Amino acid sequence: MARESAGPAPEATPVSFTVPILDVAPVVDCGRRPAKAVPGETFQVTATVFGEGDDPVGAGVVLIGPDGRARPCAPMRELAPGTDRWGADVTPDAEGRWTYAVEAWADPVTGWRRSARIKVPAGIDAEVTLEEGALLYERAAGGVPDGGERQALLDAAEALRDEQSSPEARLEAALAPWVDEVLSRHPLRERITRSRALPLLVERERALFGSWYEFFPRSEGAVVREGAPPVSGTFRTAAERLPAIAEMGFDVVYLPPIHPIGTTFRKGPDNSLSSGPQDVGVPWAIGSPEGGHDAVHPDLGTLDDFDAFVRRAAGLGLEVALDFALQCSPDHPWVEKHPEWFVHRADGTIAYAENPPKKYQDIYPLAFDRDMPGLVAETVRLLRFWMDHGVRIFRVDNPHTKPVVFWEEVIARINGTDPDVVFLAEAFTRPAVMRALAQAGFQQSYTYFTWRNTKQELTDCLTDLSVESAAYLRPNLFANTPDILPGYLQEGGRPAFEVRAVLAATLSPSWGIYAGYELCENTAVGAGSEEYLHSEKYQLRPRDWESEERAGRSIAPLITTLNGIRRRHSALHSLRNLRFHRTDNDALIAYSKRDGQDTVLVVANLDPHQTQEATVSLDMPELGLDWHETVPVRDELTGETYHWDRTNFVRLEPGGAHVLVAVGAAS
Repeated sequence: MARESAGPAPEATPVSFTVPILDVAPVVDCGRRPAKAVPGETFQVTATVFGEGDDPVGAGVVLIGPDGRARPCAPMRELAPGTDRWGADVTPDAEGRWTYAVEAWADPVTGWRRSARIKVPAGIDAEVTLEEGALLYERAAGGVPDGGERQALLDAAEALRDEQSSPEARLEAALAPWVDEVLSRHPLRERITRSRALPLLVERERALFGSWYEFFPRSEGAVVREGAPPVSGTFRTAAERLPAIAEMGFDVVYLPPIHPIGTTFRKGPDNSLSSGPQDVGVPWAIGSPEGGHDAVHPDLGTLDDFDAFVRRAAGLGLEVALDFALQCSPDHPWVEKHPEWFVHRADGTIAYAENPPKKYQDIYPLAFDRDMPGLVAETVRLLRFWMDHGVRIFRVDNPHTKPVVFWEEVIARINGTDPDVVFLAEAFTRPAVMRALAQAGFQQSYTYFTWRNTKQELTDCLTDLSVESAAYLRPNLFANTPDILPGYLQEGGRPAFEVRAVLAATLSPSWGIYAGYELCENTAVGAGSEEYLHSEKYQLRPRDWESEERAGRSIAPLITTLNGIRRRHSALHSLRNLRFHRTDNDALIAYSKRDGQDTVLVVANLDPHQTQEATVSLDMPELGLDWHETVPVRDELTGETYHWDRTNFVRLEPGGAHVLVAVGAAS
């Protein structure tokens, strides 16, 4: 029986060999959301890249700007020999939506040079090897623009074919340093592979860097006398405080809610449940018959007065940040106009806010699952209303109690037309939620820094913030808030306030304080509480700033010095450049930041009660120095000069710190 013919053999499918590119970083939410930066901010892109067997490879990062133009490829280097993990620092130079990708390629010239160094001196196929090199150099020259660099490669190819010279001399000419330099800039790239493009959002500098000062306008210029009705401060009297805030070097003045306050279940002094007709209430209980989130409290003045306040601030170099709290008093106009926006209990009443055992009968939270589109539209309207009155920064109260998708939609709509608007998330909540809000669009976030006091706690916290989440979460280190008087400040007195200011101002590009910090106010309402006694949230708290400063009880001079140091030193404008150094006493912490030639080294005493000593061991290469170097450094806090090397003895009193820069740096 004859066998059937199998027919013609199928054509072989061409195989396209590529250079694998794996695990590109940073990547946020699998590339669905952008990594973040500001113009001039340098960050590292890494990837795993390897070739076939021992074949050499090269890699680089391609940045594509908002204009669609690709920037020159940034060469990557293997971060540690044998790991196949490559990295390069890149720096976007303009605001807008960018993309970045990793390119990798086979590098036959490097492979040939490696082989030729062995074979030619040993006399193994020397002539063939040299000719192979000449051909590779000619191919490489084809990718170099006309000029001296291209000619250098052609001259090297000619030298490899110069039979009047010995093989060793011909090879030496092809391996000359100037040839290396040309090839480093113009490598011969084969089998080029590119990773998928990843999004990068480059926002204005204030999204990363700034010094914030929070105060209640109603307390500035207020008159409180026993036996007489209290008189609220106004926008006009509050504006008189602005020059002092600007003089301390702050960039942002942040106001708690300025809207009408409800009277139903109004809180009294020290959060008491009963209030009298003269009690001013809590600014976060927003809304009354006089208006809601788009109105100002009549005691503070008018919208025109607010506009004048914003203009005065701008004239002093200050931006105004406004608290944005999506909640209502029982008297808010929404309660009647939009009852569907609130949670109703079984008895038909609207549910007030609770954080058991705490009750907030003066506040109704919103129910976002009942009319999400309506709440999004109203929120965008309100934000644009205040944007029209000069506000470009919003500190959002408790954003973690609202859906992440709600904020993603709101921020996308606002930043889609106004990318300069900055949102700060007041999200003292679980790390996963904080990170989700940052990924959803918040430019900044509060952090757990307020409760991190030991060397290990601070190192772990700031390592996480400057490394793990730095691609999308920007911390704003507030040393205190109207809600939080940390135990460390209560117990440590003035030295605690001093050292926490140094830490907050130098660990993060953004930091802030709430008014009274400079006076070291640290009396709590009771043992174990973080609430201030006679909290400004519930009553007027006028302060006599001038007499306190004249009496020497204010640390405003230190704060002024710190903000001046921050402005002068670009190293303190970055987050991802934070590096910790070893101390042999955990009461002292040491860390540095470096930006090109600008390096700042901080050593601080974390013990607010005792003088502490330690040997500080510096990682000199992290400071841009050789291990054996000794350098003169100046303490920016005191003006004293020292000579430091890799190990240094330090003795600091309570509240003490060194903020060191190389002599000759900006001062």
